[in-house]
Amino acid sequence: MNPDGLTLLHLDEWLVAVDKPTGMLSVPGRGADKADCVARRVQAACPDALIVHRLDMGTSGVLVFGRGAAAQRALSKAFAERQADKRYMAVVSGAPLEDSGRIEWPLICDWPNRPRQKVDADSGKPSATLWQVISRDTDTARLALVPLTGRSHQLRVHLQAIGRPILGDELYAPPAVLAMAPRLLLHAERLTLPHPADGQPFSVESPCPF
Repeated sequence: MNPDGLTLLHLDEWLVAVDKPTGMLSVPGRGADKADCVARRVQAACPDALIVHRLDMGTSGVLVFGRGAAAQRALSKAFAERQADKRYMAVVSGAPLEDSGRIEWPLICDWPNRPRQKVDADSGKPSATLWQVISRDTDTARLALVPLTGRSHQLRVHLQAIGRPILGDELYAPPAVLAMAPRLLLHAERLTLPHPADGQPFSVESPCPF
């Protein structure tokens, strides 16, 4: 199997994992100009591959597909029951004074400004993110992020909400921070979840490209 233009991270009879590039959709969008995506390229090489989860277009890193309906159900169940442990890397504006922390802002879709999400203490869904400083620079910091929930744009909105927007984030970073990077500096570095074959912990990793 050789998915067009994608790096294959893992392949067995139950699942396939690829390294999603930044700037590519996980699944097809609306319109012919948004037909190209990771799912279609993977399925062209591996026809039984079925989508399990998604990454934002600007986010790069580990994307897993179940091979066949049974594998897809097992993997989807792991995500739904929060048995999938995810670790991301991000570069943010400014450096937190603390070395680690937890963000628990409830999130909801900002309907007039879709696809943006926003913090809403009254109507938002419970959301939690763990963060840890990996390194600090003059104007930025590199953070390891572990989302404990899976809300849309969760990491991006949570970091913006604490005053640490991700560099290159066209939705949530102010213009000066957006201009500090040529892409969204958010990468899905590792995914660990029960393997559909036997339920044992299984990990896939992708080195951070920035």
